[in-house]
Amino acid sequence: MSSALLLVPDFSLILIGWLLVRYSPFDRAFWGGVERLVYFVLFPALLLQSTNTAVLDFSSTSAMLGLALLVLATGLAGGYAVKWVLRPDPVSFASGLQTAFRFNSYIGLALAARLGGSEGLALMALIVGCTVPLCNVAAVWALARHGQAALWKELARNPLILATAGGLATNLMGLHAPEVLGMTLNRLGSASTALGLMTVGAGLQMSGATGTAGPVAWWTGVKLVAMPCVAWLVGRHLPLTALQYQIVVLYASLPTASSAYILAVRMGGNGPMVAATISLMTVAAIVTTPLWLALVS
Repeated sequence: MSSALLLVPDFSLILIGWLLVRYSPFDRAFWGGVERLVYFVLFPALLLQSTNTAVLDFSSTSAMLGLALLVLATGLAGGYAVKWVLRPDPVSFASGLQTAFRFNSYIGLALAARLGGSEGLALMALIVGCTVPLCNVAAVWALARHGQAALWKELARNPLILATAGGLATNLMGLHAPEVLGMTLNRLGSASTALGLMTVGAGLQMSGATGTAGPVAWWTGVKLVAMPCVAWLVGRHLPLTALQYQIVVLYASLPTASSAYILAVRMGGNGPMVAATISLMTVAAIVTTPLWLALVS
């Protein structure tokens, strides 16, 4: 089965979430609660367990991780450039900058498992473990500069940073959860995948980008075109296995994180614009992500 067809079941969950919020009693208030459950409980459990149990063979994955960091730097630089090119207002810039380099881990981990099974999941978890803290630091830093929130306070209570840091630290120290606790974390993590994808669909809303269409289009181009292009071009010249190449291109082509909206609202940013950007990128990625993966298949 081609990479594009492999992605259909997971993107279908996004569609199901979109349909449910519009044509069932499960309204946005309901899905807002589900999103918080996934963000603060289920998804951290998945990250903690995945990074704690992953085989951290940096000698065989160093090229992949290096490319992932280069891709992240591309997103940061490209996202920041809009400040001089289109000159958005400071609050919109601080809120939207994160959408150019953050990525939707729900979609990433689900598709990685679809592409490469447990090995693909472990590789994506490794990328997530290395890049999520950096993404969150950059996103919180930009918003903290233009708001009243304290940078280190926001970082210290971010569940994704705490989970990935805890998983990596315990892994490197050789500490692993007892079997019963590990099974519990696995169950919680499994629930996060389907619910996370459905909350992405439930949160889609295109209104809110009024007056910021230019920056939104710019950040979308950086995230869905520039970043995967760098991964595709540079990855061809690195000593990557076929699966590593697929996973790093998948990582680069993912739409931005749905939690970017939560962060923007909590820190006094332009929430409606971020919600519109997330929605635009997610819908566009249904087309662009399979295209990028087809180039490396």
